[in-house]
Amino acid sequence: MSAVPIAGAPAAPRAVGFGEALRFWLKLGFISFGGPAGQISIMHQELVERRRWISERRFLHALNYCMLLPGPEAQQLATYVGWLMHRTWGGIVAGGLFVLPSLFILIGLSWLYMAYGTLPAMAGLLYGIKPAVVAIVLAAAWRIGSRALKHPALWAISAAAFVAIYALKVPFPAIVIGALLVGAAGGRFAPRVFAMSGGHGSADKGYGPALIDDHTPVPEHARYRPRRLAAIALTGLGLWLAAMALLLAASGWEGTLTRMGWFFTKAALLTFGGAYAVLPYVYQAAVEQYQWLNATQMIDGLALGETTPGPLIMVVAFVGFVGGWARALFGPEALFAAGALAASVVTFFTFLPSFFFILVGGPLVESTHGDLKFTAPLTGITAAVVGVVVSLALFFAEHVFWPQGLAQAIDWVSLGGALIALLALVRYRVGLIALIVIAGAAGMLLRLAGLA
Repeated sequence: MSAVPIAGAPAAPRAVGFGEALRFWLKLGFISFGGPAGQISIMHQELVERRRWISERRFLHALNYCMLLPGPEAQQLATYVGWLMHRTWGGIVAGGLFVLPSLFILIGLSWLYMAYGTLPAMAGLLYGIKPAVVAIVLAAAWRIGSRALKHPALWAISAAAFVAIYALKVPFPAIVIGALLVGAAGGRFAPRVFAMSGGHGSADKGYGPALIDDHTPVPEHARYRPRRLAAIALTGLGLWLAAMALLLAASGWEGTLTRMGWFFTKAALLTFGGAYAVLPYVYQAAVEQYQWLNATQMIDGLALGETTPGPLIMVVAFVGFVGGWARALFGPEALFAAGALAASVVTFFTFLPSFFFILVGGPLVESTHGDLKFTAPLTGITAAVVGVVVSLALFFAEHVFWPQGLAQAIDWVSLGGALIALLALVRYRVGLIALIVIAGAAGMLLRLAGLA
């Protein structure tokens, strides 16, 4: 049954040309603040309520599929809708423009950070933002945990994941695989514990007829065709192989860009539960294994990433920029070029799998409009993600509150700032951008006044 339109709803919208859609996707790339929840809310308001390009049910159907995938669900959702409306190039444009503005902004911010990060004003800005980042990560853990941990067994999985990654230094991929296996077993032997309902409910109201409505026939290009899917899969694999071959030819397997391409391909396939879940994995490799940047720079990068539009996982562009700059890939006279290229390489390998998942899996999803359900293995992964995110918050807290090491005195100003920011987020629902602006301004004033 289709959603019932509200009283006085307008007629069905006219067809949307590729150019009009392109302008919207470009605009979305610059206004997509607020993390996944905020970005999905913006898309719902624009695509479902205001423009009525897609109905509520079709929107949620696509979103539930994107929630099952590794990678940034908001960017994948934009890719899905763009593909559904304007074929393959529509999906590429929608997903690409969701990322490109953030990439350019982060390259600029990364350059300012590396070139002028020691100036008092910049140092003060980051000093104020970093405690807010600790609060943001803690709030994310609370938000995910309050939805996911509905049974003591799930709490146990979360606690085990925390101990594994924080105390035992178990690699993140091993934790994901372990949680998946536990969830699969739990789904068989304790189905009530590991059964999850659709993450975003069902549609119960309408906003008038939509261009892609509940019962609009599946477009020809979105129908399941084995040969077409095989061609897309081979094209995606070919792009990845060509890019890796180019990096190998240029710098060899031990080259910085080659290592970045290989690592961030793996990271892209493990980003279950959002960017916060995979960041400890990125830290393990980027800071400890390859030493592309140090721990302080990693925290600063997340602080900068919180201030930009686009997926939070775009913080990997900062990691790439700093790594390319620090390694001086093209010599000391071309540090910006090295950083910008490394940031672009990292972004390419991080997001290529997301396009692949949508363009290959979309026709399979469109073959049915029944509700997608989360699987028991995903339930296990989601529970583990809570523990991983808590470990990330604790890691950040150690470096922000004890900047000189745990043996030294605590920074009470930073601790107080984090508590205030956490209260603002959880109790008063202050927006992320407003919180970061206020925290950054406060840090700058304190540092310039010599109070911190």
